[in-house]
Amino acid sequence: MKLTDFRYEFEKLIVPSHPAEPRDSAKLMVINRKEQSITHETFADIHKYFNKGDCLVYNNTKVFPARLKGKKEKTEANIEVFLLRELQPENMLWDVLVEPARKIRIGNKLYFGEDLVAEVVDNTTSRGRTIRFLFNGSNDELYTKLDIVGEMPLPPYIKRKPEPEDKTRYQTIFAQERGAVAAPTAAMHFTPELLDKIAAKGVDVIPITLHIGWGTFRPVEVEDLTKHRMDSEYYFISEDSAARINEVKNRKKNKVVVCGTTSTRAIETSLTASGMLKAAIGWTDKFIYPPYDFKMTESLITNFHRSESTLLMLTAAFCDYDLLMRAYKEAVDKKYRFYSFGDAMIII
Repeated sequence: MKLTDFRYEFEKLIVPSHPAEPRDSAKLMVINRKEQSITHETFADIHKYFNKGDCLVYNNTKVFPARLKGKKEKTEANIEVFLLRELQPENMLWDVLVEPARKIRIGNKLYFGEDLVAEVVDNTTSRGRTIRFLFNGSNDELYTKLDIVGEMPLPPYIKRKPEPEDKTRYQTIFAQERGAVAAPTAAMHFTPELLDKIAAKGVDVIPITLHIGWGTFRPVEVEDLTKHRMDSEYYFISEDSAARINEVKNRKKNKVVVCGTTSTRAIETSLTASGMLKAAIGWTDKFIYPPYDFKMTESLITNFHRSESTLLMLTAAFCDYDLLMRAYKEAVDKKYRFYSFGDAMIII
């Protein structure tokens, strides 16, 4: 398939700037692949699509305030630094994007607030730099400082300034492992009460980690999808999580329900030759698009994604392209909300 196969245009697309309250009041579209049917629920009803012995796989990554606004030394020109990934925690080295890039050179010192300073040590791309924080405390203390001076990195299509509440709003109830610059948004619909209801049915709720990078918003720029390269993202699957997911998979009668495209990419990356999940720690640049033979994912919870995005392509690979395009048209007709703070679907 080609890039343009994943282009859609709707006149009245609803893109909210804040999540639904309560979170599980969001709409839920139910897509049944076998029956080729589309029905409509509320996310609070998703527990109906789990059976005793199933598992729910979720991404426990945590978004940190990655956007820093500060001043350049001497000139005191306003600058913005976006923290992409931590390169060497022991040396406080970071891979970042900077604005305005033309004014930020190797050797420059950048000031954020009264007592946080970074030095530019390398150029990586036209907008990319490597910086070192000149900070006397521990790495945990640095993150505490970043929590104070940083802003949450809302997606570029959210046309408002970050608000203090975003430090909890743009986060899932599963958030535990710090390292993402974007939230695994399908999981944002869960509440503690809903999760308790699912667990009470005998569903095993299992964590994995994939730290979502800024590349999730990077557009695909080639018509031939085989030539697109995903940005690498760090992931971790423990021995315990792998064993529990394999146990459900091996039972045949139960299903592995995966929450989000990020969780899907992680578990579809880490497979043995026999198709079972293995514990792993490392980086993945796995790009899933039609056709693709899913080995572990048996049901998928996800949001409504941007036109021509890699997230839309993965969803189409799992759902069936024609059925998904019909679902998107129906979502617009029924005023579903799209993107990060939008509504959800479960594909069974």
